[in-house]
Amino acid sequence: MEIVSHTLTNLVIFVLAIYVGYHVVWTVTPALHTPLMAVTNAVSAIVIVGAMLAAALTETNLGKTMGVLAVTLAAVNVFGGFLVTRRMLEMFKKKEKKSKSEDQSGSKKGVA
Repeated sequence: MEIVSHTLTNLVIFVLAIYVGYHVVWTVTPALHTPLMAVTNAVSAIVIVGAMLAAALTETNLGKTMGVLAVTLAAVNVFGGFLVTRRMLEMFKKKEKKSKSEDQSGSKKGVA
C-alpha cells in the first residue's frame, strides 16, 4: 500500500499550477501581453497533442469521449487565441495616410 495516492499527488500539482499560473498572468505588464498570448497558443497546441494521445490510449468509451472533448476545447482555445493576438497586433500598426491623388480627386468632385 502506498502512503500517498497518485490521485492526491496529481490534485496537489494541479492546484499549485493554478496558483502559480494566476500570479504569473496577473503580474504581466501590458507590453508583454501579445508575446504571452503567443506562448499560450503554443501551450494549447501541446495540450491538443496530449489530449489526442490520452484519448487514443484509453479503453473505455467515457475516456475516449473526454479525450475528444478535450481536443475540441483546446482547438477552440488555440483558434480564439490567434484571433485575439491578431487584433492586438493590429492595434500597433500605423494607420495609412491618404495619398495626394485621392485628396485631389475628392476635392475636384465638389468643383463644377
